[in-house]
Order: sequence, then C-alpha cells, then structure tokens
Amino acid sequence: EEENLSVTSERGSVLVFLPGLCEIRYMHSCLSSKFNKRWQVYPLHSRGTLEEQNNAFLATVPGYRKIILCTNIAESSVTVPDVKYVIDFCLTRTLVCDEETNYQSLRLCWASKTNCNQRKGRAGRVSRGYCYRLVRKNFWTDFIPEQSVPEILRCPLGATVLKIKKLDMGGPKALLATALSPPSVGDIEHTILQLKELGALTNCVQTEENPHDGELTFLGRVLAQLPVDLHLGKLIVLGHAFGCLEECLIIAAALSLRNFFTSPLQQHIDGYRNKLVFAGNSKSDCIAIVNAFKAWQACSQKGELRHPKKELEWGQSNCIHIKKVREVAELFHNLKERVSAFNMHVNAHPSAVDQECLYKQRFILQVVIAGAFYPNYFTFGKCNEESAVRDLAGKDPKTTVMLRNIPPYGYLYHKQLQSLFRQCGQVKSIAYDGSKAFVEFSRNPMEGFKILPAVYLSVKMSQLKIPLALNAYHLNDIKKQLQGVTAVSVESLRVNVDCQKQSLEPVEVSFGALQQSKMIPNRLLSIKITEIVEVGHFWGYRTDEKNRTVLQALTAEINYQNLMDLPVSPHPEMVCLAPFTHLEDGGYCRARILYVCGDFAEVFFVDYGNRSKVPLEKLKKIPSSLQELPFQALEFKICKMRPSAQSLVCGERWSYSASQRFASLVNGSALLVKVYSLVHSVLHVDVFYYSRCQELVNIRDVLIEECYAELAEESYESQQSHSLLRELFLDQVKEEKIPVSSREEEKHLLERLLNCFSDHKSNVPTHKVTVFGPFSPYELKCYSMTRVSQFRNILIQKQSINSVVLHDAPEDPFQQLLVSASVSANATGSAVILEETSLMPPIPGLLPLLSMLFAPAIELRVDKSGKYFTGVLCGLGWSQTSGAPLLPENDMELTFDVHFGVEDISEINILRTAINKLLSECAVCFEQTRVTQLQEDVRQKLLCLICKSKPRDKIVPTWYEKPYAWNQVDPQHIIDQSEKQHERKNGLYQLHKLVLLN
Repeated sequence: EEENLSVTSERGSVLVFLPGLCEIRYMHSCLSSKFNKRWQVYPLHSRGTLEEQNNAFLATVPGYRKIILCTNIAESSVTVPDVKYVIDFCLTRTLVCDEETNYQSLRLCWASKTNCNQRKGRAGRVSRGYCYRLVRKNFWTDFIPEQSVPEILRCPLGATVLKIKKLDMGGPKALLATALSPPSVGDIEHTILQLKELGALTNCVQTEENPHDGELTFLGRVLAQLPVDLHLGKLIVLGHAFGCLEECLIIAAALSLRNFFTSPLQQHIDGYRNKLVFAGNSKSDCIAIVNAFKAWQACSQKGELRHPKKELEWGQSNCIHIKKVREVAELFHNLKERVSAFNMHVNAHPSAVDQECLYKQRFILQVVIAGAFYPNYFTFGKCNEESAVRDLAGKDPKTTVMLRNIPPYGYLYHKQLQSLFRQCGQVKSIAYDGSKAFVEFSRNPMEGFKILPAVYLSVKMSQLKIPLALNAYHLNDIKKQLQGVTAVSVESLRVNVDCQKQSLEPVEVSFGALQQSKMIPNRLLSIKITEIVEVGHFWGYRTDEKNRTVLQALTAEINYQNLMDLPVSPHPEMVCLAPFTHLEDGGYCRARILYVCGDFAEVFFVDYGNRSKVPLEKLKKIPSSLQELPFQALEFKICKMRPSAQSLVCGERWSYSASQRFASLVNGSALLVKVYSLVHSVLHVDVFYYSRCQELVNIRDVLIEECYAELAEESYESQQSHSLLRELFLDQVKEEKIPVSSREEEKHLLERLLNCFSDHKSNVPTHKVTVFGPFSPYELKCYSMTRVSQFRNILIQKQSINSVVLHDAPEDPFQQLLVSASVSANATGSAVILEETSLMPPIPGLLPLLSMLFAPAIELRVDKSGKYFTGVLCGLGWSQTSGAPLLPENDMELTFDVHFGVEDISEINILRTAINKLLSECAVCFEQTRVTQLQEDVRQKLLCLICKSKPRDKIVPTWYEKPYAWNQVDPQHIIDQSEKQHERKNGLYQLHKLVLLN
C-alpha cells in the first residue's frame, strides 16, 4: 500500500496558469465533464472561498491527479508544495488606463518573460519539475517581452502627485520628467485636473495662470497620508463631515482589500442571496459590507466565534472570507488611527437612537457614498409598462418570472420546474401558455408591496447562465395516451398548476369581470380593518349585512363539523382550521399557515384578515367542502399615494411616525372605501373616515397634508382596471362563460395525462429541452450620466446587488441614481464595468440634487423665457486660459423632472459652506463637542434640502439645445457668491454661481 501511495504521489500535481476567473470557470467545467479521468480539479483565485483555496493544498486521493487552475495569485503569493508540472498560457491581465475614457481597464496581454520564469519556479519544489509553455518557441523568443511595462506608465498618478505636493518638491510635471520611465505630460496634466475634480487640489482655475497645478486642500493633505484609493479617502473625509465616519472607514478598508464577500464556484445564487440579506432594503453593496462586518464584529464580541471552527462555519454559511474580514478589521483600525491625527474620531459611545434615527443615518451614508464617488453616476432607461404587462400576461411582476421554449404539454413537467426554482423560493403556481410559462412565488400577506427576493434570484439564474433543462417525453408517446381526442386542443390549452394543492385547472381566456363583480358588489364599501401591513396597505372585511350573513353561515358550518387533526405535518402555505379568538363565542375559522416555529404556527385567517400565533396541536384539517369556497378577507391599498421624501429618509419605505399616524386614523373608526381598481387581487381604494362633524375625510389627503405622503400616478394595470370597473358598474360588460361541461372534460383529460406520465414505468423521458430564462420584462437597462461613456454599454459586475435591477414602480416618471465605487472599461473600451454599486432611494429630484451638491462647478440651464430652470451642466468647469472645458469627459448634462428654484441652489451653497467650515476647523479645533455641533449642522442642512414640507412640483423634462456647452448664461444674470467666501482657496467645495430668473 505504501508503494502504491508513493507511485501516485510521484505523478505530481499540475498547476495551470490562466489569465482570469472567467477562464478558470470555463476550464473547470471542461475538465469536470470528463467522466473517465481520475482528476481532482480545484480553482485558486482571490475571489474564491477559504474552503476552495484550502482544497488546493489538500493531499491528493490515491490514484488521482490534482489539477489546480489559478490566476497569477500562485505566481508569487501562494506556493503549493506538491506541484510537479506547470502549464503556462503565458497570458495575464494587466491594469491599464483606457486612452479614450481614462477609465482603468484589465487588458489581456502577454506576460513578460520575468513573470513566466517566476511561474516556472512553482514546479519542482520537492522533486524534479516540468514547465510547458503553450506558445511556439520562436514566438517566445521574438514577441514575449523581457519585462512588463513600468507601473508609472500604466497606473493612476494621483497618489504620486499628492506626495510630490505634500513634500513641496516643485511642480509635478517637472519632477516626474526626471523619472527613469517618465509618464507623458498629458497624463500628468489630466491627473492634476482629476485631483481638482476630487477636491484634493485648489480649483480656482479661472484666475490662475497655470490650470495644471494647484495647492493641497485639507482633503489633499489627508489623502496623502492614507494607504487607500483617493475616492475611498474622500469617502472617509465626507463620512467625518456628515457624522458617519465608522461606516465609511469599514467600506474604505473592505474595498481597499477587494472585499470579503466570496463567490463560490458552484453556488453563485447562495452568494447573491446572502449579499441581498446583508444589504436589507438599501440596494447598496457598500451598506451590505458595513452590515456584514458589524455582524461578524458583534458575533466575535459575544464570544460566539471564539473557536476557529465556529468562525469558519459562520463565514461559510454567510459566504464571507474569514481571513479577508480579519484583514479588513486590521486595516480599519489602522485607518482609524491615521485619521485621528486630523482630529477625525469615531464616536466611541454612540447614544441610544430610535429606529427613525438608524434609517436617517443609513440615508446620510448613501448620500456620502454619492459624494465620494462623483462622477461615477448612472441612471436607467424607461420601462414600457403596457408592453411589460402584455409580456407577463397580466401576472404580478412582484411575484412572477417568465420562461420561454417550454415543450408541448409543458404542464407535464411542472414538478421538474418547481424543483429547479426551489433554490430561489417557494413556488405558488405555474401558468402555461403555449411555449411560455409563468412561475409565481408565494408572498407573505403581511409583507409590503415589493419585488420578492425570489424574483431577483430567478433573474440572477438567467444572468449567470445556470442551465434549466427539462427531461421531456416524445410527442408521439403523449398523443398515444390521448386515444383519439383532438390533441391540438389539449396541447394549446392554457393551464394553471397550483403547486400547493398539486392540481391542474384549464384557464379561461377572459379578464375576469364577473369574478370582480362578485368581489366588489358596489364601488362604495363599508369595511373593518383587521391588520395593517404598512401605511396605506391593510387587510379587512366587508361589514355590510350580506357579508355578515355569509361569515356567520361559514362559521356555523365549520363549527358544526366533527373536526379532525391534521393528517400531515403543518407547513407554510397550508390551508387548515385554527381557533379564532376574535369571535364572541370562540370557534374555528379557515386559516393559512405563514410559518412554523417550534410548537407554534403563525397563521393568517383568510376570511377576516387577522393573523395569530396558534399551538400546532390546535390546528385542524379543513373539510374539502369548505376548501373551495372563496376567501372573504380583502387586501386594500390606498390609491394615488406614495411615501414622501421624509418617510423614505426615516424608514424602510414609511417612517415609524407615518405608521403611527396612519394607525391612529384607521383604528377604531367606521371606514368607508371607494374602489378605484382591482390589481392582482388587491383593491386600490380611497379611504374615508367620519370626522367629529360627521363629514367624510379622505385619509390620503390627511397624510399628504402632514408630509407623510405625496400624490402619485396609478400604474397602467390599475388604470385599465379602473376603466373596466367603471363600465362594469354601468352594466356595459357582458362576459361569455365557457360551459362547465367543456371545462370539466378538459380538466379530466389533463389529469389523465398527468397520471400517465407521473410515474416513469410506462413512459420514459426521451430527450432534454433547454428552457430560456427566467426573465422579467421589468428589468432595466443602465446608462451613464457622464459625457465620455453616455453611449457605451454599461455592465454591472455580477457580484453586485444591483446586477439585477427591476422597476418596482414603473408608473413613477422620475430618474433614479445609481452610484458606482469603481468604474473600469472592458478590453476594447466599448463597455463600462461597474463595481460596488449603490442605488439611491426613489426620491423625485434626488439625482440632480446630489449632482449639484457634489459637482465642483455647475451651470444652470434656463428656458427661453428666462422664467425657470430646465436643467444643469455639472463638471469641473471652463478654463478662461485655454478657452475650453477643463475635464469635458466627466461633464454631465442633466434635465430636471421636478421644479428647482434659486432658493434650492442657495441651500446647496449653504450646505457646501457648512462642509468647508467643518473641514477648515478640523485641522485647528481639537474640541470634540464643537466638531459634533458642526456635524449636526451639516446633517440638518442636508435633510432640509432633501425633505421639503411641500414636494417639488413635477415638470416635463426639456433637453437643452446646446448640451455640454459652458458659458451659455448672460453674465449680467449671474451672481457669483464665491467672492464672499474668504477661505475658498483651501475649501473642498466652491460656491455655485446663481442665475437670476425673470
């Protein structure tokens, strides 16, 4: 046995050098598919999990050969001792600066001979080694470079220029010209302009002789001391100014070390799911980093991760690289110590804060992220709502995804589809329509209206190209079972499969107007609210005499029965009977199980809308006669209303105070609702209560008046339903019903087919069919705001939370802002790649507000009459010396979709002055209470700018006729406030010029 072991170990391991992760994944799938080969294939790259990296060092199983697929991480950083063979493609990816966009780009190029010799040295550490270079000998001699291009010629020069300025060694151009490999003058000049845009060098270029030089600002002095990227350094300084320094230090440390979230090679969905959980509802990679780091920190402080094995298990279950998170912690403490020299301190003992303060802090952090990574701003194209509704066949986009290329008689494979989507969420139903299928996931009735994580995960499957294959039967085998029945009619049937009941139903081709009329006998309904989900979203039931009689009869029928225990274990989505304490004489009512926890179940009473916690032993089986009766509880949503900016800033969607106010308006009151529409079984309504004067008061009007809400458009589906209901109540709609006998016959045929193919004894699948998707027609395409990349394709890195963006409110007309911490170009420069993205809250006008707040300079666009602003040009500005824009590639031309006035620009200037004041006092004032006062002043000014008592009026966007052109305003109409700002030379921000309106 020992001889055999020595023989297999002598075979040695193989180390294959590949240029990147994509090539590793491709090679891994190719080698893993070779069934007859006795190979153990392991990936080794910086983004892999700790477990994947450790696997490369494990001893090889006797009789097998270990093959390690690696990037240049194994060139010098890692040594695998048993490697005998090196296979080198002589390729590498090098960080270069794209000449056209000035974005960094990872280019595929030939590795230098020095690097290749370093790789060769990985083989033969413990025995004789061999290296195979997959290039021709003459190519190696004549074309492979001896040395790689010096870093100073291909990497950003920002940090170098700052160090030159800090050491006062003269002009950067003159000094860098003396380098062994001097960079081009153009690169140096461009770097200085970028530092001015960042705020690290003074930006008074209009009055300076030399626009390609400047003095260090406070920010510049801090950046010269920090071992992080310049934008991350700015994040730290702005974090201090806005009072969220700790969170910004965590983000800066994590992004400096290529953050600690892992992408397991075979479990992409798990990694994305965990990141979604850590991000909460923030839709921000940076906030996910903060929450994950604090979760690890909290568990460590409690002693839960004292044992290394426990810590590794925690990291594995959360897709977090433990070694990297420790490195982040180390850098975090290092940065904290460094910034303390500039009088920037993390609050060691934060005061107790309520929930609204936590959400406010999160919003301010999002604003700081937008400020630090300016001008990496992006937005999204419009969603064609009418087309999207048609594509999704009227299904709920918040719970449903679509599949294409479903084989004929697709409903026979519903269990296979259900199994494929199990990793995303619980499938409620699958609707089949020809070659399309619509997979609907279960929604908790107590959750607000938002797109389910299961939908995001499903679309992510498609993005990651995870194959969806069905084992299908031959068409002739299916037709044989139909025995003379018209096969075409059954083949083209629209079928709905209820995955909870495991039942099939033919679907009527109809809008369901009769069903709507049964649900809504009148446009005015008196109701009782039983459960509030969130502001404007609640459950209840009708209190009219007719409905009261129905409920009493139903209760009597249930309690007349001899109730039996559940035949199977209780599980979510199961409909059963549960004790209902709200009835005068007790008794049981129909209920749906939401979730099971220990010996209790959280249930939702489907006839009243309440929820309750019930012991499992008290749950009873529901008689089949009662199971098919329509549920009497109704779900309501107040129409034409959305959260105000104040509610979005202080809450998940609605602030705690907004929730309290809504509850006080509806609880204990006799309510009347006027039905506007019915969308996906939810009644969109106006809700009224009786005032003390017995007058009807609209609750929406109260919430808007008190700044908790604002008016909004209804969705296309809601407007369509409104038109139909209006006709319905005027008796203008006549619906043709399919005869019951015909539907029963179809159902019988479907069940017969399903029974024939449910067991594979008589019929065996003959081939595989690849299904296309999943898709959502509400997925949005991203566009750049900057001039240089406005027409380039935008690709969001697959590890980012926002790699899947779905429009959950397509009726909202305003633009939303996406900020990227890192922007690079692909190898050809045709596409821009975004990493570590943050989607800003859906507040109207937030995109132009943040752009104007953080831009070095702006020029306001005025309409032809000179009465109002139509947009703004943001950028570094115009040089009087050269008579041209200073940094034209980063200029942003924005059109306003809400009204902005002179007072808004004045408020922005006041906030910029407050930031400058705080930073200027930072270097001289060591009294922490004074710094805290200034921080609070900055925070309050920001919140006042965003959260107006009256929302900004919506306007029709008007595109400026001379986009990206500076100096378009008559100088007589300009007020230059910067003349009043004495310390402007060293300030982070200059004051914007105001334009007087007629």
